[in-house]
Amino acid sequence: MTASLDDIRGRLRRFAAQEAAGESPLYAHLAQRAAEDDEVAGLLTAAPAAFAHPTLLLAAVHRVVQAEPFHELVNYYPSMGGSYGLDGGTWPLWRQFVVERADRVRALIATRTTQTNEVRRAAVLYPAVALAAKQAKAPVGLLEVGCSGGLLLAMDKYAYRYQTEGSGQVAAGPAKAALGLHCALELAPGATLPAIPKKLAVAARVGLDRAPVDLADEDELAWLEACVWADQPERRRLLGTAAVVQRSAKPEFVRGDAVEDLADAAALVPREVPLVVLTSHVLAYLSPERRSAFVAALGELAGRRRLWWVSQETYRAGLDLVLPGRDDLAPAPGEPAFAALGVTTWVGGVPEATALARTAMHGQRMTWLP
Repeated sequence: MTASLDDIRGRLRRFAAQEAAGESPLYAHLAQRAAEDDEVAGLLTAAPAAFAHPTLLLAAVHRVVQAEPFHELVNYYPSMGGSYGLDGGTWPLWRQFVVERADRVRALIATRTTQTNEVRRAAVLYPAVALAAKQAKAPVGLLEVGCSGGLLLAMDKYAYRYQTEGSGQVAAGPAKAALGLHCALELAPGATLPAIPKKLAVAARVGLDRAPVDLADEDELAWLEACVWADQPERRRLLGTAAVVQRSAKPEFVRGDAVEDLADAAALVPREVPLVVLTSHVLAYLSPERRSAFVAALGELAGRRRLWWVSQETYRAGLDLVLPGRDDLAPAPGEPAFAALGVTTWVGGVPEATALARTAMHGQRMTWLP
C-alpha cells in the first residue's frame, strides 16, 4: 500500500515545520517547496506508505548528488564541501536536478528505507541503559531493534560530555575514546541530576533489522551517509568515526522482523545475561497494531528472562503503549518535535514504565524529568 499524494504533502509540511525547522535550513526549505510540487512529492509514492517519509526523498537525492560530485548543486551541500547558503537559486536548481534524474531517485526510494543511524542518540540512551545495568547488578546484553549499522551497540566505547547549567560538565565513558559525544542536559522543575556512571559493562551486542547495514561495504556506508542531513557535516564525521569503533565492538546481526524474530535475536544473548532491548526512532515505522504486538513480544520474553526495554521514541509511538495519559511527553500543536526517553520492566507480567527525559530527535540535548 502506498501513501496518497495528499498524505505525502502533509508529511513534507510537517517535517519542514516540526523536524527540520531550526535544525536544517536546507531541508526545511526543500521539504516545504516539495510539498507544493506534485512531480517531486509524487516520487515518494514509490515507497510503501509506512516508509514514505520526507527523509527518504531527501536521502535518495543526497545519494544521487554524491555520485555527481562536480555538479553545480554540490555548492549547496555542506556534506560535500559546498559553502552556498540558501538563496533564490536553491530550489530551482535542486528541482531540476531531481526531475532530470527522477528514475534514479525513484529507484532508491522504492528499494531503500531511511536508516538514520544517528550515533549522537547514544548520549541520551547511555544514562537509561546505565540505570538498567544498575538495577540488573551485572553486565548487560544489548539487543537493538531496528539497528541499521549498529552504531548504538558500541555505546560503552564512546566518551560523553553532558553540559549542565548548575553542575558544569559531567563526563562518562572511556577517557581515551576515539569518539566523543556532547549533550546538553537540562533539569525539569523538581528533577535532580541523574547518576551517570563512568563505565558501562556490556557482555553481548546483537542487532535486529529488516536490512542490517554492513559498514565494511562502501555502498552501504554511503547510503548511511546519504541519510545524514546534508547541511550537518559534523554528523557525517561522527558517523565515520563511529563506524570504525563499531567494527571493533563486533556485534552480531540478525536479519528479520521486529516482532516475529525478536525471540530468536534475544536467544543470541546468553539467558543468564540481563537483556536490555533498545529502540530508537524505530516504532514510528510500525503500524499501531504492530507496535502493540512488539510490546506483547517483549512481555513474553520478560516472562522467561530478566529484561529491560529502553526506548527513545516519539511518545505516541513508544511510551504511550506502556505509560498512557502522559500528554506532557508529546509536543503541543505547533511545538517542535521531540522524543520521550523511558525504561520499562515487567513485574508479574505487567509492564512498569518510567519516563526519564524529553530528548531532541537526534540526541543533542535532553531535559531530565522528576
